[in-house]
Amino acid sequence: MIRLENVTKEYDLPPGQPGQLVAADRLTMEVPAGEVFGLVGPNGAGKTTTLKMICGLMLPTAGRITVNDIDVEQQPEEVQRYIGYLADFFSVYDDLKTWEYVEHFARAYKLDPSKIPARVREVIAVLGLETKYDAFVGSLSRGMKQRLGIARAIVHDPPLLVLDEPASGLDPKARLELKDLIRRLNREGKTVFITSHVLSDLEEICTSLAIMEKGKLLRVGKIDDVMRGAGMTRRVRMRLAAPGFALGTWLASQPGVSEIKDNGLEAEFVFPGTDSELAAVVRQAVNAGAPICGVEEKVETLEALFSRLSSGEVM
Repeated sequence: MIRLENVTKEYDLPPGQPGQLVAADRLTMEVPAGEVFGLVGPNGAGKTTTLKMICGLMLPTAGRITVNDIDVEQQPEEVQRYIGYLADFFSVYDDLKTWEYVEHFARAYKLDPSKIPARVREVIAVLGLETKYDAFVGSLSRGMKQRLGIARAIVHDPPLLVLDEPASGLDPKARLELKDLIRRLNREGKTVFITSHVLSDLEEICTSLAIMEKGKLLRVGKIDDVMRGAGMTRRVRMRLAAPGFALGTWLASQPGVSEIKDNGLEAEFVFPGTDSELAAVVRQAVNAGAPICGVEEKVETLEALFSRLSSGEVM
């Protein structure tokens, strides 16, 4: 659905400062159709610049971008048919009613006038805004306005939905509702390209991601592949039903076990082996007299991975 080939974006620095600012540095990646693809990184990483170039709102200094096999730079109007875009900060018209706002953008996308009323009702229903159909936009909550922004982005039924920091400013309930909405739109066939600096927002919904910092892509791929490729650390926690067994000491004698933390009733450690090898360790501990009542794996979060990548621990 999206292909970037050696895409670079440079900005001239203010007068008196030599050189140029490189906001995107030779980016190469593909986003297959049907993905929920996250572009993650801190503020200033180049995410929004990359997104705007994909949408044709900004031209790259070098490189090529295609959406649905259409060259974004060569055919900017044609490509807009395939993209629904929601900016980080988008304008709303407070004096319009909800249906009027959606209808305005339906006409802007040149939908068949005879089909616009039905399409407006359909989109408002999809976004869960039926009870706000006749409400003025200015009366809507932040979460409802975010839904309205997505409604305007999908009114022309594009296969690609591009969302820039869509959860910004939302309360916890609205964030959950937004995640559910994105999952539903993806199930209905939309490819979703989403940016965020809050990595936990994306970890639950993305199928693939790119990690970006200072204009460069650090990792790109399926989430599991990215985590494995970055040397994801497998941490295991064992709990004892009662004190008396020196679990930490016993674990220290086992091959491959490292970084042991033992508090008497619970031990946490790093284990590089397979599931079957871990099961063997648990079985041997029980045979040695350990009253194990629980074993769980602590999966490394996306935040932890990004922290390691940013600090240079992983190359």
